[in-house]
Amino acid sequence: MASTLSTPARRFGALVCAILTFGFSAGSREHAHPGRADSPLIVHEWGTFTSIAGADGSAIEWLPLSARYDLPSFVERYRNAPAKAGLRGTIRMETPVLYFYSARETTVSVHVAFHHGLITEWYPHATPAQPPDSSPRKFTVDTETRGGISWNAVSIAPHLVVNLPRESAASHYYAARETSAAPLFVESPTGAQHEKFLFYRGVASFSPPISARILSDNRLALRNRDAHMVPALILFERRGDKLGYRLLPPLVSSAVVDTPSTSGTLDSLRADFEQLLIAQGLYADEAHAMLETWRDSWFEEGSRLFYIVPRSFVDSVLPLSIDPAPMQMTRAFVGRIELITPATQNAVEAALLSGDDRTLEKYDRFLTSIVESISPEDSPSTRDLQLRDSLSSYLARTLPRTLTRFSSTASGDSSRERR
Repeated sequence: MASTLSTPARRFGALVCAILTFGFSAGSREHAHPGRADSPLIVHEWGTFTSIAGADGSAIEWLPLSARYDLPSFVERYRNAPAKAGLRGTIRMETPVLYFYSARETTVSVHVAFHHGLITEWYPHATPAQPPDSSPRKFTVDTETRGGISWNAVSIAPHLVVNLPRESAASHYYAARETSAAPLFVESPTGAQHEKFLFYRGVASFSPPISARILSDNRLALRNRDAHMVPALILFERRGDKLGYRLLPPLVSSAVVDTPSTSGTLDSLRADFEQLLIAQGLYADEAHAMLETWRDSWFEEGSRLFYIVPRSFVDSVLPLSIDPAPMQMTRAFVGRIELITPATQNAVEAALLSGDDRTLEKYDRFLTSIVESISPEDSPSTRDLQLRDSLSSYLARTLPRTLTRFSSTASGDSSRERR
């Protein structure tokens, strides 16, 4: 059983357990200030694998339909289309960023392969590997997909002072810049593009290293499908203004855990989460930047499991090569599994039937998957038809017109493929 968070001491004990278990390997990495004059090249990366757990705990295929597009317009996209929203898969790989630290100017080439996945957005300018003759509006990322992206000449300029591109519209993209990483630039067809990191994200179809199944008593059954231990996990729940979380010990094989009481605070959660990220080898400002990037998404309404993805798993599905090779490279990825609990289903159903858009917005891109779990597509009951009609009406009210047209097409294609 997992330890509880009824007292600060127990919460701190779970945190220490997770850090000590994995901290020796992470602690052996350099944590010296990256600006030292004698520092060779150091590379740090963070990113997120997001999935939704089905009834059996496995990741389901999903297509997020969201009224929000969260990236600036200067970010380059797959075939100049809103591709990530139009690609079905089990994993949304969200906002990996690569930071570079060097005391002197240098140029490197960077290549990321994405097994079972496709890179959909990136910045600065790069060369993505895209499958031929595929329409982004009807493309399903499957296990045979082989994507990737290459930056052939990244100039790392630690002493460069330049204004980075920024638009007036709010975006969580910019929070990742708040680190001491070296500025860099890449030549593009329109000129030099400057940034504090290399950014990319995509969609994939593979099974995450953890399955999470909701039991009849609302407890959560966890199973580690990977050969390596999952070093740290956080079970989170938020209902309105109340939230709670439970720090779980490292997962070697399997465990059954209780849901957290909603008596926690966002400040304590962020502090504990930040320490877990630092234990994986990130600098403090990088860990803070990651949490700032996802502050409006990670801790929104609903239930979810966060876990530190084993480094070996990251390397197996997302091999990264840098030439010349850095002296030290850290890759800290957080897995996020969205849990469709009975409480979530009840809240969404009530909001759909009452036309409560404010509540529906809280579930945003997971909404269609939640409705599918409540109302199977082949169910002809009056209630299920009403729920699906209410969802269609909500999407028509909130999505841009082009995405509304696409959502009906994509849903139809998805239904036919499943049948």
